[in-house]
Amino acid sequence: MAVIDVENLTKRYQDLTAIDHISFQVEKGEIVGFLGPNGAGKSTTMKILTGFMPASDGVVRIAGYNVFENPIEVKRRIGYLPEVPPVYPDLTVSEYLMFVARLKGLRGKALHSDVERVVNRVGLTSVFERLIRNISKGFQQRVGLAQALLGNPEVLILDEPTVGLDPRQIREVRSLIKDLAGDHTVILSTHILQEVVATCERVIIINRGHIVADSPLKDLVEQHQTQSARAMSLEEIFLSLTEA
Repeated sequence: MAVIDVENLTKRYQDLTAIDHISFQVEKGEIVGFLGPNGAGKSTTMKILTGFMPASDGVVRIAGYNVFENPIEVKRRIGYLPEVPPVYPDLTVSEYLMFVARLKGLRGKALHSDVERVVNRVGLTSVFERLIRNISKGFQQRVGLAQALLGNPEVLILDEPTVGLDPRQIREVRSLIKDLAGDHTVILSTHILQEVVATCERVIIINRGHIVADSPLKDLVEQHQTQSARAMSLEEIFLSLTEA
């Protein structure tokens, strides 16, 4: 059974259809790049998957639970890193992660053990007792990733996880995401196509509310190479699939 199962998902805003009967599945342990131009319906889909927005029609199941019928069970199984990490600058890294762990229902030894686990996993030991406002953007992004990992959720949804980072920080975060494969099922939403090439084996491309590609990255490149008689970059493929 797929960990993420989306069937005929639709979202309408009065006379605007943001996403129109899209369907896809994501298997356990996959890292999938979810791509689309601005206004394609990408962010709307992410918000529905995480339970932040209702759908107009269709079904979404996370680990077998219906997002609309069992939202609490779904939230227990999802870790979400939005584009702007949801951190509190006046707390220390320690205080913030303890706070989020309590929100996720962790208590006592389990709470401290899980905070220690994610801190070690994402490399926050050196800044653990520092105020979040006083650490670099790269470390703040790591804090955002750490809070998503608390509770060891089956599914991680990461929205633009390297935006605003310098090249070294980007490489570090990409490496962290790749290391999550297998232990977690990951949907990575990004505008940076190099991000997808570096971290994902499969891509889903959405345009004007419709899925225009859903394929292993290697197969997608080979298919377009056959059609064009030359090797095409992911950027060229993306532009050809999403042109007006």
